[in-house]
Parts: sequence; structure tokens; C-alpha cells
Amino acid sequence: MTSAIICSDLTFAWPDGVPVLSGLTVSFGPGRTGLIGVNGSGKSTLLRLIAGELRPGSGTVRTDGDVGYLPQDITLGTHHSVSDLLGISAARDALHAVEAGETGEEAFAAVGDDWDVEERARAWLDRTLSGGERFRAVLAALLLAQPAPQLLLLDEPTNNLDLASVRQLSQALEGYRGAILIASHDLSFLRSAGITRWLRLDREAGLTATEPP
Repeated sequence: MTSAIICSDLTFAWPDGVPVLSGLTVSFGPGRTGLIGVNGSGKSTLLRLIAGELRPGSGTVRTDGDVGYLPQDITLGTHHSVSDLLGISAARDALHAVEAGETGEEAFAAVGDDWDVEERARAWLDRTLSGGERFRAVLAALLLAQPAPQLLLLDEPTNNLDLASVRQLSQALEGYRGAILIASHDLSFLRSAGITRWLRLDREAGLTATEPP
């Protein structure tokens, strides 16, 4: 099986010297992997290393394709519109300018191939937005991207969602065809997300394969 993510001899410690990961070697295939473990075991740190938000003390991370990453806490300024969160404001502004008669090359270049960007945005928002708006808006942005990321990393995605929103999230992920790595304590959600490989991360034992809990 071709690996979508390869971590080789990965080591990470916080600036105060507290170790988090030590000599971790693992590969993730193109299926759906659930990452479980107690708080503080390093799940979020591993996802951040894969996403490139943190640099390992030693070792390497290789990803086969673009990575989409949703952290536990999505902090957004109040000046952001939904269009900003989806990353389509520039294309929408240019599209509206062209519709209003703008013929400059800059406007057409800003639209690119996204002439249907508003229709696609509405379709995804219908599937993903109803509550927990920030998380679903960012998820919609990832799934709207052209091309969509080949790897999707979700860190405790159901933390701030009610049951109806969790169901919507599961449904939104049904149509995603790339590799997914989800770190979560929510075993029910992981099962509904179609996890095919279960891994447990422990500070002492490292990363081990486990049976579905």
C-alpha cells in the first residue's frame, strides 16, 4: 500500500526539555486512520508535526500530497467573513467585478477557473454549516480547495459540536476521497467516520496498532 505520510525516527521535545515523541517511525496509507490515546500523549503534537506547524528535533516527515489541517482550537478575528474563512473572497470580488463589466486581465486572473465558486461554496455550506460555524467553515474551505488536499488531518474535531453537528461532519467526510488521520477521544464519531486503522499513542509505549475499541 502506498503511504500518504511517512514519519521516520521522529523526535520532539518542548523548549523546556519535556519530551513528547522519541524515535517514532510510522507510515499512514491512503485510508482512514484513527489516533487515540490519553491527554498529553502527543496526538496533537504529531498532527502539528505532519502539518508542518512544528519542526521535529530530529527525524523527518514526508507527505505525499497537499495537507489540509484542522486544529482543535480555531481562533479567528471578528473581521473575518464566511467568504474569508473559505478563502474565496478574492475570487468572488473579481467575479463580481467581471459581472459588473470589468475587462482587465487582473480580474480574470483572480477568478482563474473558479467561475462557479459561489455555487460550490453554497453547496458545501449547505452540507457543513448549521452550528459550530468556525470549524465547519474551515472544513468547507479545505474541501472547496482546487485541488482538494490529498491528506486531511483532524484534531479532536467533535470537541465543540452537538450531536446533530457531529452527524453532519460524518456526512461531509463521506464524499472525501483522500487519506484521513483523525485524533479523537470520540470513539463513536471515529466509527461513523469509517476508520479502517486504529493506532494508540502512549508516552512510554509509543505508537502501537490496536483493535477498534
